[in-house]
Amino acid sequence: MISRRQFLSFAAAGAGAILASPHMAFASVETDRRFVFVIQRGAADGLNIVVPYAEPSYQSLRGTLAIDTSTTTKLNGTFALHPSLAETAKMYASGEALFVHAVASPYRDRSHFDGQNVLETGGTSPYQVKDGWLNRLVAMMPATHENAIAFAPTVPMALRGKADVTSYAPSGLPQAPDDLLVRVSQLYEQDAQLGPLWESAMAARGLAGDADARQDPASLGKLAASFLSREDGPRLAMIETGGWDTHSAQNPRLANQLKALDTMLASLRNGLGPLWGKTTVLAATEFGRTAAANGTGGTDHGTGSVAMLIGGAVNGGRVLGDWPGLKPNDLYQARDLRATTALDGLIAGAASESLGLDPHRTAAALFAQAGSTQPLTGLIRS
Repeated sequence: MISRRQFLSFAAAGAGAILASPHMAFASVETDRRFVFVIQRGAADGLNIVVPYAEPSYQSLRGTLAIDTSTTTKLNGTFALHPSLAETAKMYASGEALFVHAVASPYRDRSHFDGQNVLETGGTSPYQVKDGWLNRLVAMMPATHENAIAFAPTVPMALRGKADVTSYAPSGLPQAPDDLLVRVSQLYEQDAQLGPLWESAMAARGLAGDADARQDPASLGKLAASFLSREDGPRLAMIETGGWDTHSAQNPRLANQLKALDTMLASLRNGLGPLWGKTTVLAATEFGRTAAANGTGGTDHGTGSVAMLIGGAVNGGRVLGDWPGLKPNDLYQARDLRATTALDGLIAGAASESLGLDPHRTAAALFAQAGSTQPLTGLIRS
């Protein structure tokens, strides 16, 4: 018998929606606030995103990879923002963005797959937990009428679990003609199992409406905003981005990645309009990169990185974290930026304050394996 997930994959293809990277997943809950999680798959280099320009060891460790601070936006007397994040810099200046440096999940072994699993499940070791922290967050909220609808072959690990979610991925292919969709609807309308699932799939397609479903960053931000701004649409979202693994040619590749992220965030902001004031976006990666450049114009897998909180609801204009330094004795295992802030605590604090939940109860629900996660507070405007 065909599985529900297999059917939804086929339904997505029939509706002209094929998995693309990045892609989005949504959950509907009863709130007027919006919370978006952006995962940066591949280990984003925090040291060249939020640059510790006042750190004496930065230039010597990075060499030609060091960012020219004359091109950056100075955030304070210690840190500067990569020049590709021009719109993000404007949001920081208006108090709508903050950065948390030297941050990491509990994972320390530098495998992308394992690190992403720990980040998305909220466990303390890979494959310890079978559902995702974002799904558990959905379960803490009053549910709406929406059921699970998938327009991608798989739901991201962070959103898998008991709570109903919706996923949708824009396609690079032409939309299926209405005649085909009508014929498929007729084929399944008398089927007790497949009929309701097809109707759900078509409902997700309808939510996308006339939004531009191309895969470029501006269109993705606009598409996400079109879902999140609807009265009957979702309030929680996850956006997957890849390509952050920069072992070689890091400077041009990172610049392109950050430009795309910056464009998507600005498009989301513009698309949400006045709802931006009720929105929080958390961007984080599975781990950072080595403090020193490697011999191929890049950096290797590391530990500490930087996380970003962006949105009209954010109490921004700050760089948070206990900066550990980059001298040899300051580094983790003599190679990585040492993590001094728990990513779990940041997620718990940002999610709870964004959605009006109790921070300690949220931390316990999302990160039970950690035992006593301390949520960061004061992140979101009251």
